[in-house]
Amino acid sequence: MKITQLCFLLLFPVLAFAQKDKDKEKIIQTLNTKQDHYAEVAMQIWEFAEMGYLEEKSSALLQSELTKAGFKIEKGVAGIPTAFVASYGSGKPVIGILGEFDALPGLSQEAFVPERKIINEGAPGHGCGHNLFGTGSMAAAIEVKNWLAQNKKSGTIRFYGTPAEEAGDAKVFMVRVGLFNDVDAVVSWHAADRNNAGPSTNLATKSGIFRFYGVAAHAAAAPERGRSALDGVEAMDIMVNMMREHTTEPTRIHYVILKGGEAPNVVPAYAEVEYLVRHRDREEVRSLWNRIVKCAEGAVLGTETKVTVDVVGGTFDRLPNETLAKAMYQNLVSVGGVKYTPEEKEFAEKLSLTFGNKKVPVENAERIEPFGYSHTNASADTGDVSWVVPTVSMTAATYVPGTPGHSWQAVSCTGSTIGMKERHDGGRKDYDHDYHGSFQ
Repeated sequence: MKITQLCFLLLFPVLAFAQKDKDKEKIIQTLNTKQDHYAEVAMQIWEFAEMGYLEEKSSALLQSELTKAGFKIEKGVAGIPTAFVASYGSGKPVIGILGEFDALPGLSQEAFVPERKIINEGAPGHGCGHNLFGTGSMAAAIEVKNWLAQNKKSGTIRFYGTPAEEAGDAKVFMVRVGLFNDVDAVVSWHAADRNNAGPSTNLATKSGIFRFYGVAAHAAAAPERGRSALDGVEAMDIMVNMMREHTTEPTRIHYVILKGGEAPNVVPAYAEVEYLVRHRDREEVRSLWNRIVKCAEGAVLGTETKVTVDVVGGTFDRLPNETLAKAMYQNLVSVGGVKYTPEEKEFAEKLSLTFGNKKVPVENAERIEPFGYSHTNASADTGDVSWVVPTVSMTAATYVPGTPGHSWQAVSCTGSTIGMKERHDGGRKDYDHDYHGSFQ
């Protein structure tokens, strides 16, 4: 499976039933001739490694490629400078393809290296494969456009450039302003350590920052005159951690102290902590959030501080679509998994030694997981899209099997030939969906 094969899988909405096999072969051949170019685009985005809402170079590169391919670009949609919609064609059906391109903080890592090797200390890295996600989806959109033009078919193809999935939930805002209201189906995929196209769902989320305010004082000469904002944060954290025992599965509660003070001999007058809550039931997320707020309020009482709460994000769980998933799965099976070269296999086996007791056979990259409903404890703002328009998604083995997402190991893979192979596959899989009959 190559990056262009991946693109093929994303193009499923456009193949006419009568010409399906003929069109498939032609599109695969065309995509194969563009493999090197799309690999270069993906590698450029990997090297940019821009954080959410700051992806100026990555967004501009994808827009440039789509403009050259004949798409009309609407920039800065939903009031987000790096978000855009690229459109081609007219009339129904309207098919959307999602593309992400933001990186993760602190994951700078050399590509195709099986040990931790930082390029720039503290810099971001593509530990979730969005350099592949954005490029593969873009290639898929371009090939749909070419098919429409060559066959003189009516219909509209849209590429949605969606920034800040990791920590900004840009799709939520894009849904909110109605950018998906007239869309008939949305196609997506994601980098992973396995090949799976079954209907799946994930966890809903809510996140926010708790800002504690105290009274500064000399920590040694006049500690009685101070009220520590950091004490408020720590008291809250302790109560939330005790609360974990009394939550339902699969509750996930994460936090990080963003600011704890200035110096140990100064009672902190300000401190803040960010919380992220997840659950498969969005109503349970709301309930859990209210309980966490009560922990903050209790911490305020006990430490004589004050607190404000700023909700910064939230996403719905993904609504699975079995009909679209079955069509995508059939094409995933026809394209197959990832076959490593001897050099890639050596890299994969060495990398797998860094996983501890989570080592998975590298041959699993060739395996297609059986069709069936599944649930991941991760989250994504794609969920909000799925509740307003039928949405289908798949995962492709852009990582060595067993690789955890959001890790330096994932960054090493997404900048390697293994990642480039998978990006190609996502486009092919998407292209080859039987829903294509609607473009008539």
